[in-house]
Amino acid sequence: MRLASLQFSFLSTFSLKGGVFRTSLALLFTGAVISSASANEHFSSCTAALADRAKQEGVSQQIIDEIFPHLVHQDRVIELDRSQPEFVQTFPGYFSKRVTDWRTEKGKAMYAKHEKLLHKLSDKYGVPPHYLLAFWGLETNFGSYKGKMPVLDSLATLACDKRRSKYFTQEFLVAVKLMQREKLKKDNMVGSWAGAMGHTQFMPSAYTHYAIDGDGDGQINLWESEEDALSSAANFLASLGWERSFRWGREVKLPEGFNYQETGYKNRKPLSEWHEQGVKKADGSPLGEGETTAYVIVPAGHNGPAFIAYKNFRVIMRWNNSEFYAIAVGVLADRIAGASGIKATLPDLPAYNRKDIIALQSKLNDLGFDVGKPDGIIGPATREGIRNYQISNNMIADGFPGLEVMAALNVELERDKASQS
Repeated sequence: MRLASLQFSFLSTFSLKGGVFRTSLALLFTGAVISSASANEHFSSCTAALADRAKQEGVSQQIIDEIFPHLVHQDRVIELDRSQPEFVQTFPGYFSKRVTDWRTEKGKAMYAKHEKLLHKLSDKYGVPPHYLLAFWGLETNFGSYKGKMPVLDSLATLACDKRRSKYFTQEFLVAVKLMQREKLKKDNMVGSWAGAMGHTQFMPSAYTHYAIDGDGDGQINLWESEEDALSSAANFLASLGWERSFRWGREVKLPEGFNYQETGYKNRKPLSEWHEQGVKKADGSPLGEGETTAYVIVPAGHNGPAFIAYKNFRVIMRWNNSEFYAIAVGVLADRIAGASGIKATLPDLPAYNRKDIIALQSKLNDLGFDVGKPDGIIGPATREGIRNYQISNNMIADGFPGLEVMAALNVELERDKASQS
């Protein structure tokens, strides 16, 4: 009642000026209704076309009738697809939130629960138990959070959005076929806003090609069956090229005066060469002199931990194309297997605002160190630009946007601006 009175009072005030505001407001609301109606009409026509295509690709009329009339456009999915994070996460912030004591202990408990299956999978696919548990822990906290978004609605929304329509149309149709093949219930198919599903967060295409029946019940259900999920993860990693009997990598100790220009994937070389350069294991023991190729990573710059990455590190990145993620999987796996975790102290780094990185990129471009269009993302071009700037200014060339780089380029951080206001 109070809200209605306030609305009447507010509108009456402006109606004294010839009703212009009332008319404008009415037009605004009318425009919003028309826009919403147009969007709904587009979604309806799009899903109708998807239904025709699904039928052409062998989906039964029963499944089509069960799914398509009830699809709902998910506005939140589009918001999330378009949104960009305000802050640029640093490795210490990422790592400390993911490789935790809780995940380590829960991983050990899950090892005890599934020990027989895990060793059977290791023998068959070559993926040790602690790696499968680490993936499971990072993806869904061992199944405690598998997402809440309706997968078919989310995928249909993205399929009917022009930005990535081709990819998500295919994923949506695959998901519909999965529902039919595995006799899944639409309401039980929940996951991430982008359509990743189950304990291991498989996209529909990965589910179709790599998921397997691990518990022998005749159905592949990555939501309900932990055995299906673990077996599917092992099969997927083997298919991605996992090398039996090899580690992901390890933490290392770099020699004094190490040339940081030699870090990164493009600088792969045999372990014997890294050994000759004085690279050691984190505890100071020899690295080894094998011919396995590897490369050095310093995800938090020269003041943070250093890692050497083997071939299986790149396999992990084929699951999730992030060095941070791959390191987290590797270290969590090691801890579940009984190791103590990394020895180096994580540096205290600020959570850079995207505006900070855009300012950094703009400064580098102005000085002739081309990093492309400033976008607030620390990609290969930005790291290379930072490294070249560091070389030209006799700084340690680790390609990392540390505070000393920001200060040298006179980049005023957003957090400092806020504290001054």
